[in-house]
Amino acid sequence: MVEISRTRLLAGLGVGVLAVSFASILIRLAQAEGMPSLSIAAWRLIVASVVLLPYAWATRRDEVRVLTRRDLGLLALSGLFLGLHFAAWIASLGYTSVASSAVLVSMGPVFVALGSWLFWQERPGPRLSLGILLAAAGSIAVSWADLGQGGDHLLGDLLALAGGVMVAGYLVIGRRVRGRLSLAAYAALVYGMGMLTLLAILLLTGQPFLGFTPAAYGWVLALALGPQLVGHSSLNWALRYLSATFVSIVILAEPIAASVLAYLILAETVTWQTLAGGSLVLAGIYIASRAELAAAGREA
Repeated sequence: MVEISRTRLLAGLGVGVLAVSFASILIRLAQAEGMPSLSIAAWRLIVASVVLLPYAWATRRDEVRVLTRRDLGLLALSGLFLGLHFAAWIASLGYTSVASSAVLVSMGPVFVALGSWLFWQERPGPRLSLGILLAAAGSIAVSWADLGQGGDHLLGDLLALAGGVMVAGYLVIGRRVRGRLSLAAYAALVYGMGMLTLLAILLLTGQPFLGFTPAAYGWVLALALGPQLVGHSSLNWALRYLSATFVSIVILAEPIAASVLAYLILAETVTWQTLAGGSLVLAGIYIASRAELAAAGREA
């Protein structure tokens, strides 16, 4: 790990988690104004890209010009995962609760461990297996609470889980490239690819792109400036110094903050099943992530 002040690192991660925790609230407010989920996701990255791409080209073009085809391919793949993550997760908020969605999408670290086993033949040890089992049991508990509320809630849970898979790919790939690029160049390219991914999905599905209320555009502007440019960029900044697994552990604070904000701002109740299941998920992810860090010889 690259040397850096621990206080600065923790402060940066704290700012990032706090900023992304507002995403669920801002998305719900934009949805209430009639903006579809895919349109919200696309506008989020359009605004972020419009801000970052010109700045990165003006100040970091030399970095971009010397990138290898492999690096460009990894950046494009990371952006693709980011776009698919937003498409799935933001859509989930139209069907299930903020608490359920935030907890299930945060299963990313577990998917990192599972992917390592399936694709890289890194068999999980006892602690990692325990963490995965706890997280799986928790996700079933969360989904079981929504099962009694109708098929739409279960669909929302599945979309949130898909978002967790996509964000795992986004972080793992990003970690491989981030150390060789400045934050501005890295974020501009990845957000730009995510934007193109979402615009392509919008065209294929025929979702509207324009014609929404000023309030809807205001909420997505806040979404892009806060959770995206401040939140995600802070987490991407940390990827230069920390493993993707550790960063994903820190992101686990998001469901707690998002649920509190939903309760305070949206008056959204949280069922005891969601609380119990969410606690199991978070405990399982923590154990699994600690096991992965220990196996790799790193300290959390």
